[in-house]
Amino acid sequence: MKKICITFCVLLILIATVLTAYNFSGGQSADSQYLRIHVRANANSDYDQSIKYIVKDEVVEFITPYVAQCTTKERAMQVIGGITDGIEDVCDATLKRLGVNYTAHAEVREEYFPTRVYDGTTLEAGQYDALIVELGEGEGDNWWCVIYPPLCFTSATADVEYRSIIQDIINNFFKQN
Repeated sequence: MKKICITFCVLLILIATVLTAYNFSGGQSADSQYLRIHVRANANSDYDQSIKYIVKDEVVEFITPYVAQCTTKERAMQVIGGITDGIEDVCDATLKRLGVNYTAHAEVREEYFPTRVYDGTTLEAGQYDALIVELGEGEGDNWWCVIYPPLCFTSATADVEYRSIIQDIINNFFKQN
C-alpha cells in the first residue's frame, strides 16, 4: 500500500509540474523562462558576417560580468535593459575601429523565433524575450544564444546551480521515512 501511495504522489507531482510548466491558465509556454540574444549582421556578405562575429565577441565580453550573478530571467532582463546604451557604445566603438560606416542598435523586446537547438537544448518556435543587437540595417544572418539561463556565457555558469524541484521533493520524502 505504501508503494501505491508513493507512486500516486510522484505522479501527482509530475502532473502538477507539467501543468505549471505549460501554465494552462495563462497560455504561456515553458519558453518564457529564456532570455535570448541575437546579433544581426548588416547583410549576408562575407565581410558583414565577419564583422558580426567580432562585434558579438565584444558584446559577450561586455555583458558577461553583468549577467553572471543573475538568478532569474526577470533580473537578467532588468540588468540587460539597463545597459543597452553601453552595449551600443561597445558595438559602435568596435565598428568604428573596424572602419565600418554603420552603427548598432540594441534593445530588449519580444519577438517570434523559429525552433533552434543549442548545445543539446531545443528552444521551440515561439515568442521570446531577447536582446536584439542590429548592426547597420540588421538584414543579415544572426548569431544567437541564450543569456538566461546562461547557455553561452561560460564564465557566468560557474556559480549557477540548477536543481530539480521534483528531485528535491522525492529526496526530502525519503529522508523523512
